[in-house]
Amino acid sequence: MSAAPANAPSITARDVALELHGDRSRRHLAALAVRDLREGLTLWRLALTLGWLDIRLRYRGSLLGPFWLTLSTAVMIGALGLLYGALFHMDVRTYLPFLALSQVLWAFLGLLIADACACFTQSEVVIRSVRMPLFVHALRVLVRNLLVLAHNVVVIVAVDLIFAVSPGVMALLCLPGIALWLVDSLAICVLLGAVGARFRDIPPIVASITQIAFFITPVMWKPEQLGARVWVLPFNPFFDLLEIVRAPLLGEMPTATVWGAALGYSAVLLALSWWLFTRARGRVPFWI
Repeated sequence: MSAAPANAPSITARDVALELHGDRSRRHLAALAVRDLREGLTLWRLALTLGWLDIRLRYRGSLLGPFWLTLSTAVMIGALGLLYGALFHMDVRTYLPFLALSQVLWAFLGLLIADACACFTQSEVVIRSVRMPLFVHALRVLVRNLLVLAHNVVVIVAVDLIFAVSPGVMALLCLPGIALWLVDSLAICVLLGAVGARFRDIPPIVASITQIAFFITPVMWKPEQLGARVWVLPFNPFFDLLEIVRAPLLGEMPTATVWGAALGYSAVLLALSWWLFTRARGRVPFWI
């Protein structure tokens, strides 16, 4: 049996103990995160109630309540549809349904991302005073934004009825995309909520990135307007996630490239969110 090289590093019992302790610590953190996730899902009724109360408190004393947002969305879509339809030389009958659907879906994404940055900080009092899974607060943000989306869907339905647009059975293909949206939304809330609790300058940074993404994503303009450069769109994660829901509702089939890119970006988001959540979950109460 050959002897070990003279310059080989020696492995002591202390090194082995530290490595085993690190493995146990990581497994323990992962187990706590799984328990937080599981208990948070069981409290979905509480999250639904909290999200509903957020909407009621936000529009308390208002005559139309959240329908003020629906009315303003309808006016904006009507004005922008006429303006950009003329600028882009597009038929209003085809452009306005596209714009209405794109604006409503993007509004959901934009509001959700903005709310996700304050997912934990806005619940500071509850987190400090009540022992509750942190995942409940992510569910609460998702419920609140889904309720706003539900009000704005009225605009999409109204525009489709006015211009006699019907996606038909193809619209059912949006259901897998919506399911992926729900999972990604919770991951974004956990990820940005933890980062936003640690660094308070994250919300304006994220708002700036979201605003830039709005202009480089086909929301106001159609993908085919890029012409030969349309191949660059799948590199935009916002486009892929938007298209897997928008295309079926417009009676179109999302391409395999778009779906593959959307699943790939979602996998990266979920992995990053889980990695951060397992390590930051116990520190969030101290950060806020």
